[in-house]
Amino acid sequence: MHVATLLRTDMFQISIGGKSASPDDLFPGWTELDRFGLVIDEPLGGIGATHLLQSAMMAFYDAKPERRASRAVYPEIYAFHIGKSHGAHAPYDFWPARREVILRSTDPREVLGAINDRGITRLAVPDRPPREVVHRPKEIEAALDRIASAFVYDASGRLAGGEVEITGTDKRTEFNPTQTLRPVAELVSQRRAPGAVNSAGIPIKEADDDYARWLEACDTEITAQDRERALGRRSGLRSAEGLCSETYRRVEVAEALKRLG
Repeated sequence: MHVATLLRTDMFQISIGGKSASPDDLFPGWTELDRFGLVIDEPLGGIGATHLLQSAMMAFYDAKPERRASRAVYPEIYAFHIGKSHGAHAPYDFWPARREVILRSTDPREVLGAINDRGITRLAVPDRPPREVVHRPKEIEAALDRIASAFVYDASGRLAGGEVEITGTDKRTEFNPTQTLRPVAELVSQRRAPGAVNSAGIPIKEADDDYARWLEACDTEITAQDRERALGRRSGLRSAEGLCSETYRRVEVAEALKRLG
């Protein structure tokens, strides 16, 4: 749960429609019960939603500050990999492993079922052609009743026509994508000793054998070329100062749900 101490809300600059905006403008009415869901459909594609995801994590902690220290909990964030694993995104603090849902199907009904099962209230989906789907009875109604915000993102980090822009203003905002893009063998070989804890005495996931096994298992479903491509894409997005600015588009929940298939 390094994100709790690594990042702060003021490390992100938000603009909507070309005007300066606040986290409340980005996620209106966020409460301590909100859950963020990220749908991923290509190798390491979730990296393109880095700052939206990290802003949601800051909202999670800001809604209940004791989560950062005395309660010490992982943020309620969930990744939904369509069809297969698209590479572990666990370095962002999608942990324990149940927070990354590997769907062995491309059926949008299965994707929506998984989203509803996790009670997602804020949703980000990749920019893919919308399609009409006949979902199982009442699944659409349940999602529309519960999901308060929806966004479309691009795996590159820049969505054409995106009116929402989030810019990292501190190099620490690039720690998570950098870790996710590192070769898994390197992460595992350099991981902390089993049983290691942070400065507050809390066990860290990087010292957990299950964490190493999860990284390795997810890595088998992407190629070295996939990782290199994602790395090049992120490197090309970074400014001379090593910071990134990403764009997204806000959409109606009903539109987002048409992009699950």
